[in-house]
Amino acid sequence: MPRPSLATQMTSRILDYIRDNNLKPDQHLPSQTLADALKVSRAPINGALQILEEMKIVRSEPNRGFFLVKGASDLPEPDEAESDASEREDRWYFAIAEDRLEGKLPDRVSENELMRRYGLSRTRLLKILNDIADEGWIERLPGNGWEFGPLLTSQESYRQGYQLRVALEPQALLLPSFEIDRAAFAAAREQQQWLLEGGYKRASRSEIFAANAEFHEMLVGCAHNPFFLDAVKRVNRLRRLVEYRITVDRSRLPVQCREHINILTLLEKGLRQEASDFLRVHIEGAGLIKVPKV
Repeated sequence: MPRPSLATQMTSRILDYIRDNNLKPDQHLPSQTLADALKVSRAPINGALQILEEMKIVRSEPNRGFFLVKGASDLPEPDEAESDASEREDRWYFAIAEDRLEGKLPDRVSENELMRRYGLSRTRLLKILNDIADEGWIERLPGNGWEFGPLLTSQESYRQGYQLRVALEPQALLLPSFEIDRAAFAAAREQQQWLLEGGYKRASRSEIFAANAEFHEMLVGCAHNPFFLDAVKRVNRLRRLVEYRITVDRSRLPVQCREHINILTLLEKGLRQEASDFLRVHIEGAGLIKVPKV
């Protein structure tokens, strides 16, 4: 399931893998074996194993890789472990996000300044900054400087972003160039189903936003009009932090997932006008719920 960062989700899936295979303490966890089993690249697997090492579930040995400290029977309950992993990954990320939204960080910052401010090692800081850069609201400058990009920081600008989406996204489904990407639809359906079946309870705020944004960008991408897609991606980047700041009402997420799945089904049946109308109502409804007081 593609998303800017898979580490937290892979952490929960590795724990499931350990339980399902009843692995024992000291058993080797080869990155490639896990990547093959979970059908992802080694990069998110390695990131997840580092999180599990911080949780003292695995240990790393030089030139040998990762080994289990706790066996399947000793693992914490799923919700407890996954929540802990999310908190560890998100803690400093959201500290930087909040400080940026509140105007406590200037447009340009150095790594040394950020290390002092948040008490982070350079390795940990660079991981967080690279995650932020992947999401598009900071970029690296020559040397060790970083520059923040613009954000939607007012209630009115946030509302205007939703107005743009209502105007563009439903229309994209009706363009003559629109064509279903079967592989992308299958991946999106799998992701939404995973969330619907309990993933929404465990996913971090960043994962919830990513799943939603990627779904909508995938739909618009099927129109094969780069101007439509660029506009939607741009507004998603700008609204990202504001949405992270909103208290996530997880009780409404199953409804959102079902609506996403319904849009896929309508399009797969060739009912593009119905899908377009449903998508318009879907986006308008989300806008009414989520326009924040920032």
